[in-house]
Amino acid sequence: MGIRPTVPALLRAGWRPCLGLAVLLGTVVTSLPALAASSLSAWRVSREGVLELRTSPGIQVRAFFEEGLGGRGPRIWFDLPGAPLRARSLWLGYNLREVRIGRPDDATTRLVLEFQPGTRLDPRQLRLVGTARDRWRMELPPTATRLGVTAGEGDFESAPRALAVRPRNELPRWSQQSRRPLSPEGLPVVPRGRYRVVIDPGHGGPDPGAIGIEGLRETDVVLDVALQVAQLLQARGVQVLLTRTTEVDVDLPPRVALANASGAQLFVSLHANALSLDRPDVNGIETFYVEGGASSRLAQLMQDHLLAVSPGTPDRGARPGRFFVIRRTVMPSVLAEMGFVTGEIDAPRLSDASFRRRLAQAVSGAILLYLQQAS
Repeated sequence: MGIRPTVPALLRAGWRPCLGLAVLLGTVVTSLPALAASSLSAWRVSREGVLELRTSPGIQVRAFFEEGLGGRGPRIWFDLPGAPLRARSLWLGYNLREVRIGRPDDATTRLVLEFQPGTRLDPRQLRLVGTARDRWRMELPPTATRLGVTAGEGDFESAPRALAVRPRNELPRWSQQSRRPLSPEGLPVVPRGRYRVVIDPGHGGPDPGAIGIEGLRETDVVLDVALQVAQLLQARGVQVLLTRTTEVDVDLPPRVALANASGAQLFVSLHANALSLDRPDVNGIETFYVEGGASSRLAQLMQDHLLAVSPGTPDRGARPGRFFVIRRTVMPSVLAEMGFVTGEIDAPRLSDASFRRRLAQAVSGAILLYLQQAS
């Protein structure tokens, strides 16, 4: 996520245009301890192109602009104190092509807005305005943004959370991600730029889903896998939309609405199963589809791929289901239960970062093979 500023910084209310390299807004923020929680609480971009940020109170936001170069569109990015737990991206596919959140270092959150090549933005007309101690606003040109949906994550209504330091040894082990870079090597190849896929990490925010052995939470498992699936598919030239990219509460109808408005070829909802902590003998993988549609082949591919990376776990089958998100979506859709967080076989695997990498490879492989066969 490292971006080298090469043109004027954006303008904050009350500031005059200033040319030069790496010009910052406000004062430079003092370095924070490693693993300080991100001060970015929420962000959203409206259909009309208004960007809003919610942050911890009283912090400084530094904003930058970079012209598009070499077939790459222009970018706006914002640096805030504190680092997010995980890098993530939301592919929008409009003139505002992608929003990314990353950690250039252990004391910084970076929010990047990347536009399509050829988009014209005048940095002299862009102003980041502080509207309250924890609110920021920037009006982007509607003709340059042309966003078909309101995009964002986080809560703009509840009380702001304080900037907190979380020692590394207090992080749950299932939040520790593998450091090895993801690689699409060995995955099926499809024509680049032809396909769009929606990945739906189940639950989120105040709804953690199932709670399993040693407090293993379904939401942590499925979000980690989903973000890795998105990276792998994007590396193969597939456009990916995620129904959520962080721990936020998204109801079922908005997930379906996003998918149906996206023009995507596939919808995959990721979950982890549970029964009872008194029944650790119950384990297994199962994949659901709506009977009578075009999803059964995708479901069987998904089931086969997931079982291949989880030897010894029971095969509970690819079978019909009536879950809302697969019943109401208009494209081939499946809901995959990747194991039981309450199972003595599945739970230790689901809590392991390297196994979640293999799950992400399996999900990506099933999707790409389905698209390849449909080409």
